[in-house]
Amino acid sequence: MLIRIISILFPLFGITALGYFVGRRMRPDLSHANKLNMDVFIPALVFSALVNREFQITEFVPLTTATLVVVLGSGLAGWLLAWVSRIESKTVVPPMMFNNCGNLGLPLAVLAFGDAALAPAVVMFMVSNLLHFSFGAWLLDHRVKLWTVWKVPSVLATFAGLAVGMSGVQVWPPLMTAIRMLGEISIPLMLFALGVRLTDSRITAVGAGTLIALARPVAGMLLAVVAMLLIDLPRNQQALLLVFGALPPAVLNYMFAERYGQQPELVASMVLIGNLAALLFLPVALAMSLP
Repeated sequence: MLIRIISILFPLFGITALGYFVGRRMRPDLSHANKLNMDVFIPALVFSALVNREFQITEFVPLTTATLVVVLGSGLAGWLLAWVSRIESKTVVPPMMFNNCGNLGLPLAVLAFGDAALAPAVVMFMVSNLLHFSFGAWLLDHRVKLWTVWKVPSVLATFAGLAVGMSGVQVWPPLMTAIRMLGEISIPLMLFALGVRLTDSRITAVGAGTLIALARPVAGMLLAVVAMLLIDLPRNQQALLLVFGALPPAVLNYMFAERYGQQPELVASMVLIGNLAALLFLPVALAMSLP
């Protein structure tokens, strides 16, 4: 089991570590690559995962509900943690609520559970993504207009993929191959960019960073267990949900904090220490979820 877990996690952390090393040595500007990933490659990945003719949206309703339990419950736990620690709730809640289900979650799902796990992993990613770009942005700035979430390319790709998949229309195979090839770019690029992005993070608050690094996966996994007890999920989706709960804070939290001036250095510490702590928590989650 240990060798199996290492073989699953090594590609993820290996590519991320390479990105960190290159980021430290070469200081590459990945702003354009990241924009392409968000606007082209990830939408292609989402579309190709959802357009499968065997995809039935109704079968993912329980998983969507369970994901909401984990995400919203983590936000509530973050609010309580902020009250106890006397840190601003706007600083604590987003890193607790929104995990790294894109950069780490999608490739981890495929490596651990196979290609069949991509569609449910994308569903969880989109639930978190929709909430992050709407409620998460509004939480930091109440002047944000929630309807702007529909302009996010990955959101548009979600509804396009669902529409095509549910309609039974078959996409021209060569076109589908091209879309899949574009989507396959996104996963290694996400991991590499995560490593580069972490070079910009600085640990300025070890205490607060460690607090969130521990609380985020612990609360997430406990909420995943609660959701599994309340909601009837297939065994493979239970495993995905448990791993989803163990994921560290999303790097996007730092970018949002910087954009809205919400203690970005403190959030950067939470994100950096949280992603380092994933080396401990993800093996635990995998050991609990792998057959």
